[in-house]
Amino acid sequence: MIRINLLPVDRERRNKKRGLSFGTVAQQVTVACTLILVTAVGVCGWRYYQVWQESNRLDTEITAAQQETQRLHSIIQQVQLFEQRKAQLQQRVVLIEQLRKSQTGPVHMLDQISRALPPMFWLTGLKQVGADVVIDGRCTALTALSDFVTNLEASGYFKKSVEIVSTQTEAIAQPPGELIKFSVKAQFLQPGASAAGGVKAVAAPPAKTVAP
Repeated sequence: MIRINLLPVDRERRNKKRGLSFGTVAQQVTVACTLILVTAVGVCGWRYYQVWQESNRLDTEITAAQQETQRLHSIIQQVQLFEQRKAQLQQRVVLIEQLRKSQTGPVHMLDQISRALPPMFWLTGLKQVGADVVIDGRCTALTALSDFVTNLEASGYFKKSVEIVSTQTEAIAQPPGELIKFSVKAQFLQPGASAAGGVKAVAAPPAKTVAP
């Protein structure tokens, strides 16, 4: 019986099978760690690129917002300047209107008083304190004084009721007789105020005066 030793052949086959493997365990761990490191670096790089893009976008938006803020601030300053000029113009208009009324008021007041004078009626004093007007004078009869008060109230430039403050009888030598010294207090209405109050102005007939 012949025996053949096949051990060397088996060893060669085993060596060939080991050559087809992926190396030792240490080599496999190294390869795995390298792949993990490369993957981690790739992920970090991709994330950094995203953050960089987001940062650039935010910087652009911030710059645009700052420019818009500056533009709006300039507009706000212009609006404030316009409001200041508008307020100044309004104050000037009010002042001019007040001056115009103060100039035309005495003219209307004197005109209406002269229109309200009945015959045989004389004025000796006229004083205005604010809206109140104190009129002093003399007349020959109380009816003339009553007509004067009625004419003032009917003019629409004096607030009702006109007040007769005082009356005093004075004797005169030539011609012999009596005069009535009076004082009347009235409240003058600026032109246009009577219409707002619903009082319609009525012009009194022109008065005639006769010297004593």
